[in-house]
Parts: sequence; C-alpha cells; structure tokens
Amino acid sequence: MRIVYVAAPYRAPTTWERECNIQSARRVGAEVAKLGGFPLIPHSNSAHMDGLCDDAFWLSGTLELLRRSDAVVLGPRWEQSSGARAEKNEAERLGIPVFDNLPDLEWWLKNVPAKVA
Repeated sequence: MRIVYVAAPYRAPTTWERECNIQSARRVGAEVAKLGGFPLIPHSNSAHMDGLCDDAFWLSGTLELLRRSDAVVLGPRWEQSSGARAEKNEAERLGIPVFDNLPDLEWWLKNVPAKVA
C-alpha cells in the first residue's frame, strides 16, 4: 500500500475558512483512496488543535510525516500556502514524487512498482 501525503492550505484568517481548507484536503484524500493510495491528510490529524503548540511544531511534524510518505498530491490552491509550498519543496528535495493532478497520480499508482524496503 502506498502512502500519499495531501499537501494543501490549512491556516486561514477565520475558523470558517480553516474548516473549509480541512474539508477540501479531506475531499482530495477521499479521491486518493478511491485510486488505491492510502491518504495521509495532516489537516485531519491535527484539525482544530490551533494554539496548543506553535506553528513551528505543527510544520515540523507534518514535514516528518511527508518524509515517510511514498508520494505527495497537491490540493487546490496549494500555491497560496507557505506550508504546502514547503512540503512540495521538501518532497522534491528528497525525490518523493509530487503530483498536481489525480490522473497522473492514478497512473503512477497503477504503473510504477512500489519500492521494496
């Protein structure tokens, strides 16, 4: 099973906009699951824990989750998110495949053999 990290905006000026970002990332994750990848959606993992720890804690943790993933899929408006841009850059630095659309991810999941650990 391949782990596919969902990189998309989380932070937002209002609680409502943050919730919209969480739901958007979850929709992408649902599509990943339909394609046969296991979605890793950090938005769902730590939703509404704002203020519990500082941003550096959450960003560091999500980057660690990304490092343990097999691929990254970029969600809507990822370019507007400093966190998602950092996640994309880290994945590229590590050679983790990054997909900006689901058809390309689907092709990869079906046609590229998984690495043997």
